[in-house]
Amino acid sequence: AAYADDERFNFTILPKNVGKRKAQIAAITQSSGDLILNVDSDTTIAPDVVSKLAHKMRDPAVGAAMGQMKASNQADTWLTRLIDMEYWLACNEERAAQARFGAVMCCCGPCAMYRRSAMLSLLDQYETQLYRGKPSDFGEDRHLTILMLSAGFRTEYVPSAIAATVVPDTMGVYLRQQLRWARSTFRDTLLALPVLPGLDRYLTLDAIGQNVGLLLLALSVLTGIGQFALTATLPWWTILVIGSMTLVRCSVAAYRARELRFLGFALHTLV
Repeated sequence: AAYADDERFNFTILPKNVGKRKAQIAAITQSSGDLILNVDSDTTIAPDVVSKLAHKMRDPAVGAAMGQMKASNQADTWLTRLIDMEYWLACNEERAAQARFGAVMCCCGPCAMYRRSAMLSLLDQYETQLYRGKPSDFGEDRHLTILMLSAGFRTEYVPSAIAATVVPDTMGVYLRQQLRWARSTFRDTLLALPVLPGLDRYLTLDAIGQNVGLLLLALSVLTGIGQFALTATLPWWTILVIGSMTLVRCSVAAYRARELRFLGFALHTLV
């Protein structure tokens, strides 16, 4: 209603909900601009996001760039506060480190800009991705980013391009979201394996750590539960190691962000 009479905007209304992937493709194929900005419906972007991302895309070697994610409903619950800190760490540690090598491994869907010419060449692969023999309906952002890297483009992170998105405020919704993301991480890391040798060795270590680290943590917890069930003794050494690693990580984050609240991120390890 607000923009219907503005000639700068065209609206594509699909007859039914066909999912994010096909909706993106419908918009991309009807577009004409050199750059495409993807913004989720529950996301609000700062006024300078478009210009800052577009400036990064002036380099023709860059196929995609993402901004910094924040939780717009941060103050709602203890969980939304944890997720806001999780987003800060994901953006300003993980993505920022990957961007030093021009290979952000997942340009987040709430705010990411893509080169249209590159996307057009990848649409067939993007649209036809399967999961267990059926068309995939999750992990669009990571899959599209990996396709960009596979095509030889760089992917970048712009920390000053701020986007605020609504995050889950209940544990059930959050765990379902995390399950989708975990599936995408494991599946698309396999897709990225052929790409990793052509990138920096750090990125190979990072990809291995993202997958193996979670599995080792799960194995440690299950082993500890088994020890307690069989011997009625607590695995103090395992608890000490996990607790120490958590404390170090949270302390570094608190120092880098100059915010003591990140010490409370230790609760996220339990989640």
